[in-house]
Amino acid sequence: MAGFSELIKNFGKTRDYIRDFFIYGCKVRSDFDRKSLRTYSDEKRRVESWMGDYMRYDDSVHGRSVSISVDSGHIPENPLYNAFYSKSFTDNDMLLHFLLTDILSDGEYRALKDIVDELNSEYSMLFDEQTVRNKLKEYTQEGLVLSEKRGKTLYYSLCGDRADEYISHFEVLDDALKYFSEVQHFGVIGNSILKTAGMDNDLFFIKHNYIIHTLEDILIPEILSGMEEKRYITLQTFSAKKRSDSDDNGREAQVVPMQILVSVQTGRQYLAAYIPAVKRFSSFRLDYIKTIKKSTVCENYDELKAKYEKNISRCFGVSFGTRRETGTVTPMKITFCVDEDKEPYIIERLNREKRCCTLEKIEENLYTLTADVFDPNEIMHWAKTFIGRIVNIEGGTSDIIQRFYNDIIRMEEMYGGDSDEHIQ
Repeated sequence: MAGFSELIKNFGKTRDYIRDFFIYGCKVRSDFDRKSLRTYSDEKRRVESWMGDYMRYDDSVHGRSVSISVDSGHIPENPLYNAFYSKSFTDNDMLLHFLLTDILSDGEYRALKDIVDELNSEYSMLFDEQTVRNKLKEYTQEGLVLSEKRGKTLYYSLCGDRADEYISHFEVLDDALKYFSEVQHFGVIGNSILKTAGMDNDLFFIKHNYIIHTLEDILIPEILSGMEEKRYITLQTFSAKKRSDSDDNGREAQVVPMQILVSVQTGRQYLAAYIPAVKRFSSFRLDYIKTIKKSTVCENYDELKAKYEKNISRCFGVSFGTRRETGTVTPMKITFCVDEDKEPYIIERLNREKRCCTLEKIEENLYTLTADVFDPNEIMHWAKTFIGRIVNIEGGTSDIIQRFYNDIIRMEEMYGGDSDEHIQ
């Protein structure tokens, strides 16, 4: 029976477990139904070894639930970065790594054949050329090794760039590095450079730092590459409500990537894309995407991009509604009552958060927000934060208006003091 190993081969599986079970789920052992309980124990031990100081255990009648609890304003480093630093390797991988770096450490360029011969003569290690070639190719892509073509032959040398020397050469570069190691999107790169240089972030503590979304950085390079090369990409997504074995493989969809949208309120990230099968734009939550694979070149990418730019200007959030490439938007008008003398901050907030809508003063203490958007339901979620100031709602769809009034009735039942006086 294979023993437990902290190292991983598949980061996607680890990402799933950390996100669904330890962050979103806060579940007990019996809730784990994807694999065997042994798998649960292995994953739990891995997460504990990476984030032991941030694990929280709560006992209940259903069992002990395990979750990750972190206050981003009090930690200098995102602990989820540790998940990126675990990777499986074989004994030969390790041996070849140290031997190659030793051979190439003098900075001289060598051909593949010379390196293989030196491995055999100096270290009595017999590796076939293909194994060494693949390892050198991997290191070249990661920037550890430089390659130079002379005639038809590639020559290799160890890269002489050192992070600590580079950082010391430029004043305040270390401060910039510390800052960008903790911001969203590829902060793990800055963090790994800091670790390489033997440094830690001791300057920046970010209160509203949505650290969970760093797990989605594994998808973003493929998306950005697809956009740059104007290609189709194939997404494998899953439903948040159907996380069972039958849904474990997810669903596939071929899309044309347009833009990555990030919520400044929640940090949630979306991929805005065109779906050729249904001829419409849509948004996909990145934390519900398992894998992304680039496909063929999209011949009419520029034409779709132009349509997207026109469409996104009519989105209040990330929803394109149910419309296709062309169609009409749903107009909506909401009137707010604001005391201009005592509540100027409300007017400032309306102006600041109105996005693609138009705000007009129609008379003293009355302001009208006019929207022509694809999905007016997104506006209502925001408008409900102004409860008590909404005077009138016009337009939209009947379902949305009715849902708003139903919510008001439910609130009155809960807090009105008539039927449930004990609820305050």
